[in-house]
Amino acid sequence: MSHMRPRYFGALAAGSRGIAGDRPPLVLLHGLTYDRRQWGPVLRELALRDPDRQVVAFDLPGHGESPRRASYRLDEVAAVVHAAVTEARIEDPVVAGHSLGGALATVYAAAYPTRGVVNVDQPLLVDGFAAVLREAEPVLRGPGYGQVWESLLAGMGIDLLPPSARELLRTATTPRQDLLLGYWEEILVTPAGDLGDRRARDLDAIRARGVAYHHVSGGEPGEAYRRWLEAALPGAAVTVLPGGGHFPHLARPAELAAILARPAGSLVHPPA
Repeated sequence: MSHMRPRYFGALAAGSRGIAGDRPPLVLLHGLTYDRRQWGPVLRELALRDPDRQVVAFDLPGHGESPRRASYRLDEVAAVVHAAVTEARIEDPVVAGHSLGGALATVYAAAYPTRGVVNVDQPLLVDGFAAVLREAEPVLRGPGYGQVWESLLAGMGIDLLPPSARELLRTATTPRQDLLLGYWEEILVTPAGDLGDRRARDLDAIRARGVAYHHVSGGEPGEAYRRWLEAALPGAAVTVLPGGGHFPHLARPAELAAILARPAGSLVHPPA
């Protein structure tokens, strides 16, 4: 990401390139424990496809070069991101997020002006994941918390990625206990049904705002989840980019860049 100018907007460190124009700017949000460097392969592809497009990749609170916070509730982090977006003079962006960043992009679009959302491999219903976390909570809150993170990583398909992507994941990460506990606190303390209701309300707001929504995953979403998403957002698009497990943007960055380079409206209805 050497071509992205490092700077701060609000409380967040960011890399940015391009200029404001008639295309909606892109805001990129990484996943838990990682930082904006994770978008490097996608950014290189975007530079080829859409070289003048305004793109800002943020380090989320507590990650990379951004300062820590006492609380990492998604609505609070979305407000921090919006303050940074406002200071960067970004208007009505397309917000793309991977994993935690995908959930955050959804929460952001429900509350703030947004043209589109690209959610990379983050189901919004987390019942199963919440059960896993709650069972592991005693370990997660103790000195062996890293075991929980490593066990989760083992199921994310990292071995499917090319060597350069595996190295990026190894180096662009900070799996601190305060980050894991802070960003997962809502999942640990809130009944899974209530969390599902919150995400359903977010999707209602996104539909009311006319925001385009594209879910990109590394494998076929479960049938029940897909029915839920399409019932909540009848126009939502779903694309599967196989071969990279939980990291389709690193396995197939050119294809994700092609999605991001579309006009905002065709995030839902791809051009013929």
